[in-house]
Amino acid sequence: MTKTQLKAPLLLLLFVLLAPLGRAQVTGSAKPPTISDNSFLIEEAYNQDPGVVQHINTFTRSRNGNWAYSFTQEWPLGSMKHQFSYTISALDFNRKSDIRGIGDVALNYRYQLVNNEKSGLAIAPRISVLLPTGSVRKGLGEGGVGIQANLPVSVPISRKFVTHWNAGATLVPTAKDASDEKAFTKAFNLGQSTIWLAHPRINFLVETVWNSYQSVVARARSTTSYSFVLNPGVRWAYNFKNGLQIVPGISIPFGVGPSKGDRGLLLYLSFEHPFKHTARK
Repeated sequence: MTKTQLKAPLLLLLFVLLAPLGRAQVTGSAKPPTISDNSFLIEEAYNQDPGVVQHINTFTRSRNGNWAYSFTQEWPLGSMKHQFSYTISALDFNRKSDIRGIGDVALNYRYQLVNNEKSGLAIAPRISVLLPTGSVRKGLGEGGVGIQANLPVSVPISRKFVTHWNAGATLVPTAKDASDEKAFTKAFNLGQSTIWLAHPRINFLVETVWNSYQSVVARARSTTSYSFVLNPGVRWAYNFKNGLQIVPGISIPFGVGPSKGDRGLLLYLSFEHPFKHTARK
């Protein structure tokens, strides 16, 4: 894009960022809800509060025109200790091979192991079952049922900065390639993000994500690839009196090291709201 082409989107983004500051939507002396559990590529270690559901949309478009969309819905199971969620995705490789469709589906359970209100430390290990709903022949799925584990840890380092740390692994015992050849594949992920709480309703963040993943190349054989991505971005919130919080976000992921040259645009949109009403005192 030229400088002239960039001017209008940048002015629009500036207006949207400043809009929450111009009109508070929670009246009285109560503090408005802050933003949490809304990172883009990193998993924050905060389960949903009782009676509150979250709908998360993420859209990523790479420089070559390929795009990916994911939708996650998170539900508390009775209390904040237990949380169920599911993730569905859609992929489009139109620029390369005119291939598009639904990817694999993830069913997730997460346990709030630690949530220390005094120190702010939070730990919430997750276990997921990956269902092979994506077409292997189109390159949209793994072709076999997988198991994934991830350990998110959230650590505040000051009143204005919070860090989040991830480490996880994915195992697919019977992954397939386009020729239906099977192999045992493994993937590992490490990630870290630092959030600057610039305002209760505006946060700036930088995420770092490293992945190691395997692909089936022949019967009982796989090849390993690596990726390393930096993702600077911003998120902001609109809070409503009925408990609804809307959090849009935007970031610019770019590859370094093994992913050098990869660039893209990530758009984020979350809706969080109560799904049941408690009796008024």
